Amino acid sequence: MRLRLRARLRYWFDGTMDRGTPALIGWLGLASIALIAVVTILIVLLTNEDTELNNGWIGVAWMSLLRTLDPGTMGDDTGSPVFLGLMLTVTVGGIFIVSALIGVLTTGLEARIAQLRKGRSQLIERGHTIILGWSEQVFTVIGELVTANQSARRSCVVILADRDKVGMEDQIRMRVPDTGHTRVICRSGNPLKRADLELVSPDTAKAIMVMPPQVEDADIDVIKVLLLLNNRTWSGNRRPHIVAAVQDSENLAAARLAAGESALVIDADDITVRMVVQSHRQAGLSTVCTDLLDFAGNEIYFRPEPALVGQKYGEVLNSYELGVPIGVHKADGPVLVNPPADTPIEAGDSMILVAEDDLLIRLADQSPPIVEKAITTAPEREPVPDRTLLIGWNARATKIIDLLDRLAPPGSVVDIAAPHRPAYAVESTRENLLVGYKVCEPTSRRSLEALDLGTYQHIVVLSNDGVDPDRADDRTLVTLLHLRDIEVRLGDPYSIVTEMNDDNNREVAQVTKADDFIVSSKLICLLLTQLAENRNLYAVFADLFDPAGSEIYLKPAPDYVLPGVEANFATVIESARRRGEVAIGYRRARHSDEPPAYGVTLNPPKCVPLVLGDRDQVIVVAED
Repeated sequence: MRLRLRARLRYWFDGTMDRGTPALIGWLGLASIALIAVVTILIVLLTNEDTELNNGWIGVAWMSLLRTLDPGTMGDDTGSPVFLGLMLTVTVGGIFIVSALIGVLTTGLEARIAQLRKGRSQLIERGHTIILGWSEQVFTVIGELVTANQSARRSCVVILADRDKVGMEDQIRMRVPDTGHTRVICRSGNPLKRADLELVSPDTAKAIMVMPPQVEDADIDVIKVLLLLNNRTWSGNRRPHIVAAVQDSENLAAARLAAGESALVIDADDITVRMVVQSHRQAGLSTVCTDLLDFAGNEIYFRPEPALVGQKYGEVLNSYELGVPIGVHKADGPVLVNPPADTPIEAGDSMILVAEDDLLIRLADQSPPIVEKAITTAPEREPVPDRTLLIGWNARATKIIDLLDRLAPPGSVVDIAAPHRPAYAVESTRENLLVGYKVCEPTSRRSLEALDLGTYQHIVVLSNDGVDPDRADDRTLVTLLHLRDIEVRLGDPYSIVTEMNDDNNREVAQVTKADDFIVSSKLICLLLTQLAENRNLYAVFADLFDPAGSEIYLKPAPDYVLPGVEANFATVIESARRRGEVAIGYRRARHSDEPPAYGVTLNPPKCVPLVLGDRDQVIVVAED
């Protein structure tokens, strides 16, 4: 019986120890109290005179407590041998028990601090933006959100990723040193686990961005996160904006099904293909798109304008002192980009404008002057077949050729130059293209010279997605240097458009003076950030990136105003209006290779004198 009782007591004691630091603190505290109580009782019972001299049992208990905390205090004690012996006992006991208690407290506090630094505590915020996942582009997103929230008194960005919290914070401080009024909070957790998602308080968030991880089959993780968010029970009636991107077009339908109707999922692969195809014929397009997508330059805004109700869309294009209308958001829902000029502006409609800031948008007191003598008529041009060289091969090449076939004039040629013949059918006649193949090592000068580059009008350099992204950019850099040197020797016969993986490598590549760089990962992140701030922009960008709708074009300035004749941008807008287009800016040819704008000016003042040259371009939103 005694053995069973002892075993039960031992089992109960072990159970309390399983509770960790609080249990240890409790037992050591009880042991300290017990030691002080026993010594106090013994002194009171055995030494009446010493008890009287030390103010009774309360004074004795206080002395015992002090000696357990500070063993050196006993050095000044006086009294009977029994009293001194008991004081020595409590002092020695304090050395073991209280010292252990202090050690446990210190260890527990350090463990708690370490736990907090792991980023596993519950977030308590409202109106914050959540970024799920980690990649190189997270710094671009943070920088854009900081810029977007410059005018806000208080904003918060929260990152949940399966990485060390301190490591994430150190990298953010290094890459985005100035976050202004925006607080950046990191939480360590796996976005694929429901319990970890709850750490970042999704119920009270303003927007949630799902970043594709830097792993193979990244779309699988994106789809799983979208499923978790869609099947989550949300508190309240309002869900945050959820935006995500898939890398493979084949996964788009599955991702949208997983996300539900309330989330926005974009096809990164398709947007990249469209940017490459459109830019290869009109250099500078990626610069225009970057300006519209980032928060540092001009953006697209929705603005109700009751003063314009009753007028036609074509009549209000020059109604703003600052800001260029590009469409109308109808009160009943549809978003119309570059609608017919006779589209009425009705009550409840919002104008869609390109402007530097919504605070700078204002109606003009009077219509700007139009210089009629400067307006010219674009000559009719018959489509001329051209020759394009596609250097390299990757997963997007097939789609690029398919889209080129839809847009190119009949009889055009696309030659693929790659080390190995691609599985895609080449040397065949398609609807508008003749597709051929030439053996080429892209980084070899001799191999490039053998391609007879002077016979091509356009060259597209594709990034090799079979190697590390940085290594692929390095190889692209070498190819560009060879192409530019050959072009100088030949007399500038072709344009060069290339894919890059890292925007930092694009800045290094400026020395090659390529006509356009497509950094798809940055463009996609900029687009996701815009959609997280304003989901209504989805319909606008969907139209601008769709060949069937109105797109952004860079067209010859002489088609709109006479070269060398002084006019103003209001005159350019009027000339474009007569062609069913909207002019939003221009590009100076002499500055086309000068970063960061590369000659592009969007939303210029309408009344300032403007002279455009033969080689300059007008940036318009048009159907073709």
